[in-house]
Amino acid sequence: MKIKCLLPLLLLVGGGTFANVRLPAILSDNMILQQRSTVKLWGWCDPGEMIYVTPSWASEVDSVRGTRDGNWQLPLSTPAAGGPYTIEIKSGNAARPGNVIVLKNVLIGEVWVLSGQSNMEMCETWGLPDVQEELPTCNNSNIHFFHVPRTTSLYPQDDVRAQWTECDSNTLKTFSAAGYFFAKRLNKQLNVPVGLIEAAWGGTPAEVWTPADLVNGDSTLKADATKQHPANGWPYLPGYCYNGMIAPLTSFTIAGALWYQGEANVGAPNSYARLLETMIGSWRKAWNSNFPFYYVQIAPFTYGGKNQAALLREQEGAVQTFGNTGMVVISDLVTDTTNIHPKDKHDVGIRLGNWALAATYHQPGIIYKNPWYLGMESKGDRIIINLADASTGLVAKGGEVRTLMIAGDDKVWYRAEGKIEGSRLIVFSPEVKKPVAVRYQFSDAGIGNLFSKEGLPVAPFRTDNW
Repeated sequence: MKIKCLLPLLLLVGGGTFANVRLPAILSDNMILQQRSTVKLWGWCDPGEMIYVTPSWASEVDSVRGTRDGNWQLPLSTPAAGGPYTIEIKSGNAARPGNVIVLKNVLIGEVWVLSGQSNMEMCETWGLPDVQEELPTCNNSNIHFFHVPRTTSLYPQDDVRAQWTECDSNTLKTFSAAGYFFAKRLNKQLNVPVGLIEAAWGGTPAEVWTPADLVNGDSTLKADATKQHPANGWPYLPGYCYNGMIAPLTSFTIAGALWYQGEANVGAPNSYARLLETMIGSWRKAWNSNFPFYYVQIAPFTYGGKNQAALLREQEGAVQTFGNTGMVVISDLVTDTTNIHPKDKHDVGIRLGNWALAATYHQPGIIYKNPWYLGMESKGDRIIINLADASTGLVAKGGEVRTLMIAGDDKVWYRAEGKIEGSRLIVFSPEVKKPVAVRYQFSDAGIGNLFSKEGLPVAPFRTDNW
């Protein structure tokens, strides 16, 4: 009898007296907000409830009334980089008090999303020497991590189970190594806090990070998506990781995104540029921002000798024309082409950081673009290759230029020699009297040795479309 009497009382107290405001996990202690921007705070409350927000960097109290559906959101202007600050979020009023949430150790700085496959996930626990050397000195209160757990969903979600943490010898062990070195580079060069949001999953194709309706609504993308095969532990259906791991982040203002993926799409390489551009466009639309998107070209690896990886790298290179994108070439960072997980993530992070510093933050004097194929001209028994972003000249490390091939109209390929003349490459072979096409490092596992004088490898290329 006592229990029956208490239940109505408990329901009355819980539902009628207190109105509790709630926040998504990404709005929490230790978070980093994008500097000099209008960020969004949001969450859940009782329908029609008043929410009051007081950031410690401002004297005004902002307020908003919750919707009939129990949602609320409020734009908030952020100052220049700095902190730590607090943000007080309070619900209710004197007649109907609610709860108070105080977010502590809030920094203002630069926020980047990291996504892709296992090469983005790789961390100290993978046995990476570069990260292991960092552990004794890596504690940095101005680098914060938000690690989204592996999650799939049939429909877009509004929250994840994660928390912001400061970079230290414990949190770094399980966080993206490439992302960490990127953040360290930015933090040192810009002298601002850097927040990283990692949402990556090894073995995943790009389709799972793209809204399903965009993949299924494109006949080419849909057909290639069907070539992805089910495997225990790896999602493969379009949209599943986007819904569970990206959609919950899209209200959180970011500076840009980094992408390290492609290996899982080698089986259907010819539509990868179309797929990646579709994904980038969908993310930018969801964030309502044309943010920069910098990505890593897949490394040389013995996929099977059918040149499908070379075709996918070519597709990756084409994405650079999409706008506000940039590609890092890492063919020189591979020591074992039978291992799909190169261990050098330090230089990957540095090169991504250089793209951001030069192209996003407009820092002068940073060489960040890999030389890439611009055009060719035939002269007798030779082909002259013109390369962009190699104005200071080219060098062949270790002697003769490797992985060069040349062919005539018969489409028979022969090993070629290369002579460097400034930023041009003269290609020839005694086997081919009238050459019409050249390929450089155009294979699954080939590693070239052609670099700019600043030390960045020339991106793989071919002049033909055979």
